[in-house]
Amino acid sequence: MIELYVTKPNELELRHVDSLRAPRGDEVKIQLIYGGICGSDLSVFKGKLPHATYPIRPGHELLGVVVEKGENAAYDIGTRVVVLPNTYCGTCDLCVKGYTNICRHKKSLGINMDGGFSEEFIISSKYVLPVPDDLPDEKAVLVEPFAVVVHAFKKVNVTKDTTVAVVGCGNEGTIAAALAHHLGAKVTAVDINPYKFQLAKKIGNIRTLFPHELQHETLDIVFEAAGTKSAVEQAIQIASPGGDVVLIGLATEATFPVVHIVRSELTIHGTIIYQFPDDYLQAIEYLRNPSFSIDPVVSKILPVTDYQHAYEIAASGNVGKVILSFKEV
Repeated sequence: MIELYVTKPNELELRHVDSLRAPRGDEVKIQLIYGGICGSDLSVFKGKLPHATYPIRPGHELLGVVVEKGENAAYDIGTRVVVLPNTYCGTCDLCVKGYTNICRHKKSLGINMDGGFSEEFIISSKYVLPVPDDLPDEKAVLVEPFAVVVHAFKKVNVTKDTTVAVVGCGNEGTIAAALAHHLGAKVTAVDINPYKFQLAKKIGNIRTLFPHELQHETLDIVFEAAGTKSAVEQAIQIASPGGDVVLIGLATEATFPVVHIVRSELTIHGTIIYQFPDDYLQAIEYLRNPSFSIDPVVSKILPVTDYQHAYEIAASGNVGKVILSFKEV
């Protein structure tokens, strides 16, 4: 079979490997259908993620079909599933408190353990979830990145006519704008790339602004999804008194205006990945809703054999979600 590998930073290789062993115990063997390219996949490829290991097989936004199962596996052959790409021990103090998303022993597919960009891979059935038949592949592959946004939205109360800004409209930011729009909020998408504005406009009635155009206005809730110092600092400045700032991006540092935060009674939330399976299940329900406009998020579906081009355009910033197809390998 074939699999994609990052042999070292800035070096991708599509290679042939031996077929996999049979799954054991609670394991399932999954035949991959689609794999989404995430910002963290690009960071691993570029050597910009300090805790990444090499060589590594990338891929954690995964949709596939169970083709073999161990004797104790939870799901039957033929079940279409999405994957939880972050392990959790279930026994550390954080897991016991319910914070499996920040397990002290967490490892992540495609970052510090081999991911799923392969014709087939084996994983514990503990880390997979079936998707309903009425959810098409092109939406089902979005469950994992969408769950990140679902988890972030649980920090705040977005309702009809809530004013919401999304600072940074990469894939997570665009999904956040789409969900806020779906919930009836008045949404402003902020980015430095005008192409992102085209995506936002395809979703619905979303106002789009460059960062410098939003200086004398505040909004109830601000989602920061750019992961840069300037974006975090702007997010705090444009939050209304008594408002909320939700930090989704992974900026390494930022300067916080403490007096402004205190006098404005701002609430700042950190959020990372999701709670499984609850956030996945909620993401699936949103995706099943025909009134939820999410299709524009996916810009390209390319065969895995075109991986070089797929990574190039994903890294350009001028597309939405880029998906690798393993359907006809």
